[in-house]
Parts: sequence; structure tokens; C-alpha cells
Amino acid sequence: MKAALVIDTGVVQIQDMAPPVPRNNEVVIKVVSAGVCGSDLHVFQGTHAFRKPPVILGHEVAGDVVEIGSDVTNFRIGDRVTVEPHKGCGTCEFCTQNLVNLCTGKSAPGTPGWIGTFVEYFNAPESSLHRLADSTSYDMGVLIEPLAVAVHVMERTSVRTRDGIAILGAGTIGLLTQVIAREMGFKTIITTDTAAFNREMSMRLGATLSLDPLVADVPARVLEITGGRGVDLAIVAAGADNILDQATACVRKRGEIGLVAMITKRIPFYSYGIVFNEQTVYGAMTYETRDFTKAADMINGGLDLSALVTHKFELERSQEALDILSQKKANVVKVLVTM
Repeated sequence: MKAALVIDTGVVQIQDMAPPVPRNNEVVIKVVSAGVCGSDLHVFQGTHAFRKPPVILGHEVAGDVVEIGSDVTNFRIGDRVTVEPHKGCGTCEFCTQNLVNLCTGKSAPGTPGWIGTFVEYFNAPESSLHRLADSTSYDMGVLIEPLAVAVHVMERTSVRTRDGIAILGAGTIGLLTQVIAREMGFKTIITTDTAAFNREMSMRLGATLSLDPLVADVPARVLEITGGRGVDLAIVAAGADNILDQATACVRKRGEIGLVAMITKRIPFYSYGIVFNEQTVYGAMTYETRDFTKAADMINGGLDLSALVTHKFELERSQEALDILSQKKANVVKVLVTM
């Protein structure tokens, strides 16, 4: 089968390799569609914390079950599925609390022992599979995984009021977080992004206001819109040097700041506002199974996110898929790779 690997910084190569053989508890999926994630971009740019070349790209996937292991009981050949792409050790304190996302011994696609999803055939444990409704396209099936990230960062908040939220960064995760914020009842939704196309997309999805942080004084505008109070919650979904300071300046006293962006460089942070305003900062690492299930239910229930899919490339053009996202060569939000 063919597979797309990052073999060096900025270089993707298509290689031939043997297709996976399922273990007793696994299925093999014929991949139809896979998504390019920000973590793939980190691998491509050489900034990922632990995935280093050579590595097969991808962890977002949708396709058809074509082979099943001897112990698989709940899925059949022909089932249309997506995959919750992490496996825990099963015994640590986090796994026993259903927090596989925090398992220190977990494995994920594109790490040793598990191939990535930019392949023609992909193996996955039965326990990680989620069915796609007959009405759910494979492209929408791929978006279940990033939607689960957005569900998780929003489920982590403990703020009780839903007057206002600021989402700093309107890329794929920021826009999906906006969708969840709307679903959770936030009345005023303010987003930021340096790309005009992303700001326009945010407004199409129902934002109250979307600002260019290179031009606007974001905290001043947020305070203006909220009558000087600030928003209840700020979600950091991008990695600009001043973004944490922006977040604290936007949030009300005893408000919260959620970090979902995987910022891999050191950035300055003026922490006085956290103390002075008794704000709470929390992180959100991928998702719990319940978050993934909620995301699957939303998309299988008819949530249409097709507007976010701006580009599709065949597997052989994976280099272009990474280039266009890395260099922002066009109006781009979500890029898919198809087999």
C-alpha cells in the first residue's frame, strides 16, 4: 500500500509498504478520507514535541472496515467508521478514570507501533471505533476528531455564566470551538485571527465579532462590547507571542482561560492579571471518550461542517496539502487527503 511520510523538515514522500495485519482485537480500515491536523503541521515543520521524521502523517480518518480480527464482535466488514485515535495502557491512574488522553504510556497514530492515517489501509482496535450514520459523509466523519477537541476544551470549563467568550485563533479548532460555544449557549462570541478568510468564516458561523489582532486592540474591543466587564471565558487556540497576555486582559474577574493550542515555543507571559483578577487557567489535551462520542453524535445527528473543508488532495499530493496549510498559500481552513 501507499503511505505519506515526513522524511525531513518540510519534505513529504510517498512510499510503498506492507498493509497492516489486524491483531485479534483490531480491524483494518480501507481509508477514504484523512485530515491534516495542526500536529501534522508541527511534524512537517520539525517542531513537534515527540514525533520526529521519518513518520507517517495523520490521525484523523474515516473509511470502511475491510478485515476483522478473531475477537472483534461489534463490527462487521463493510461498516463505515471513524477512529478515536489513542490507546491507553489500561492500568495507570488516568486510564482507570477513563482519561486515556492523559495516559503516560498511550500510543497514537504515527508513533512507534501504530501507523499514521495517510495510508490506504489503517488498523485500529475495536474499542476505538465509532460508526458513521448512513447520512454522514466520510469528510464529515473525519471532522469528528477535531470537533471532539473542541468539545473537550469547552467541557473543561467550570464557569457558570454564559454571557461572553473570546476565542483567540480562528483556525479549525478555534472555529469548531465556536460551534460548541454556540451550542452551549454563550451569548456573545468574539473571535480573532490574522487571516481575513478565517474571520469571515467565523462570522458566517455566527460570531458576534471577529477581530484582526494585528490591527485591533483586542482586549479594549472585548471590554467595550462587554460593558467593561470582560468575557467569562477565553480559549487560546493560536500561538502568538502575546496571546496569553491578550487572554488574561479579555477575561473578567474570576473568569477562566482555556489553552488548547499546542504552543511548542517559549513565549512571554505577564501573570499579574491572573493573580489580581483571580482568574483560572486550564489546559485541554485532546479529548476523553465521552467527548469523542458527543462529537460523533452531533455530526451523525446532522451538524453540517462542510464549509470548513476548503481543500482536498489525493494521497500522492500530500506535500501540497502540508505546504498550503503551512504557508497559507490560499484561503484555507481544513485540508483533507483522500485515497
